[in-house]
Amino acid sequence: MERIAEGFQGEKAIITPYNIQHFQANNPITKQAFITHIGYYPHAKHHYFERPKGCNENILIYCEAGKGWVKHNDTVHLLARNQAFIVPANETHSYGADHDVPWSIYWFHFRGENVPLFSSIIGKTIRVDESDKSRYEDRFQLFEEMYQNLEMGYSPENLEYVSFCLMHFLASLKYINQFREIKKAKQTDVIQKSIQFMKDNLENKISLEDIARQAGYSTSHFGAFFTKKTSYAPMDYYHQLKIQRTCSYLQFSDMKIKEIAFRMGYYDPFHFSKAFKQEMEISPKEYRARYAKIQ
Repeated sequence: MERIAEGFQGEKAIITPYNIQHFQANNPITKQAFITHIGYYPHAKHHYFERPKGCNENILIYCEAGKGWVKHNDTVHLLARNQAFIVPANETHSYGADHDVPWSIYWFHFRGENVPLFSSIIGKTIRVDESDKSRYEDRFQLFEEMYQNLEMGYSPENLEYVSFCLMHFLASLKYINQFREIKKAKQTDVIQKSIQFMKDNLENKISLEDIARQAGYSTSHFGAFFTKKTSYAPMDYYHQLKIQRTCSYLQFSDMKIKEIAFRMGYYDPFHFSKAFKQEMEISPKEYRARYAKIQ
């Protein structure tokens, strides 16, 4: 049952035709995850929807302002500003705006073969905490890119681009900390501080003891903590960053390979080549020949 009294000023919505949905379900790119319905309801007073038998698609509701609620399998989830909920496909649900402070919501229906990758955020309230690094506007911009591309028509290129944007949007909710990484890391974040210390010293010789000391941990405690958080031992992570910097020099500078090796702290060219090939599967010379100046 649906109740949307008199519409909402400024509302917008798109529902893709069934033949387009069939294309999306079979296209190698779009079949991973694709949108079938998308819209925005501002100040949605009296908004209410009920589906006793569920919906064929997953439904994302992102509350931009105001308040509302989602009832899913007999559990009511209250949503406020910058909170979201993804209703799983084919499950009983209803939702509606708060009577006194009705919500403004971004919403879309989606399905696809890769939707299970986001199971950890489906069927539960997603909270995007207030912060100067929250990137709310960037997430809304992603929504607008999806909407405006669909609004421009259903060319394969538009549909494929929207699918990539959808994956990015869902990833921004599953990996909230990583989505915020573009902003300066909090100084209280030990892992981020340690990685930044590594990056600042890629062309210097530092040890595990040096990294642990700047973090204020013992070597053993820091090593275990860092590995748990990143899945890599600190010095392995540091080595990866060094190779990453090395690749940049090989690709974008005119320095000789020996100069790069020396700059990155490899005083034995053979050791440098071996370490590089172990990480990249090709030699520094081959890497430069393949990727130099490619932009």
